[in-house]
Amino acid sequence: MNGFNFDQWKQIDKEAIEQLLDQYAALGPLPGILLPLLESFIPVLPLIVILLGNAASYGTGLGFLYSWIGVVSGSSIVFLLARRFGSRLRSYTERKLPKAGTFFHWIENKGFTPIFLLACFPFTPSFLVNVVSGMSMIPFRIFLIAIMLGKGIMIFLVSLVGGEWRDFVEHPSKLALAGALLFAMWLAGKQVESKMAP
Repeated sequence: MNGFNFDQWKQIDKEAIEQLLDQYAALGPLPGILLPLLESFIPVLPLIVILLGNAASYGTGLGFLYSWIGVVSGSSIVFLLARRFGSRLRSYTERKLPKAGTFFHWIENKGFTPIFLLACFPFTPSFLVNVVSGMSMIPFRIFLIAIMLGKGIMIFLVSLVGGEWRDFVEHPSKLALAGALLFAMWLAGKQVESKMAP
């Protein structure tokens, strides 16, 4: 009876992943755009997994493009909905939570910088940032530029990992390094959040 062959198991697992990714890519660009767009409305969806899957399925370039279009589109829609319907909610929030008014004014005064920095990190509360920005007086143009640039940096870095997934399967040490990088980005995002708190 043959013993356990890790290399053979790894090859079978790799082939199964490749087949699954090929089936996903065969559906065309729509899933690659819609999934990150939906994450803007449903924050519990795992954005990092979606971004990695897009890059692994479509390649680093197209995976980045589809993810970026979806994330920016979703963030913009959430912003515009909050801008349209959030005025009463802002007034209610400021009455019930006096510190909330300070927070809104802080966002409005700082404008581009906090939105851009928070968008650069994959584990910051994007939904909350989009809603608060929409309820504030920040011009949509400023918000859009900050999101396009910040999310672009974050999605590009994650897509680099996803696009080279085969190399990570072959070299688990690189996978551990990528995990450490994502953890470092999470810590950096938390540091930015805490320092930016009004």
